[in-house]
Amino acid sequence: MRETTERREAIEAGTARLVGTDPNAIVKETLELLEDRSAYDRMTSVPNPFGDGHAAGRIVAALVGIFDQGD
Repeated sequence: MRETTERREAIEAGTARLVGTDPNAIVKETLELLEDRSAYDRMTSVPNPFGDGHAAGRIVAALVGIFDQGD
């Protein structure tokens, strides 16, 4: 619901859409995802360009490994 985005990689990957601020366009695009299973599946089946959501756990594990070496 904006005209520009700083997350171009999401648009390019297909995990997000830039539909603008026109209420009719927003409703149209939203309904497409809610009512068209193939459109929804296309958007949700591509890999997330920002990672898998497990970065924090990996960072904690790495830090624990670093600090545990000093014991």
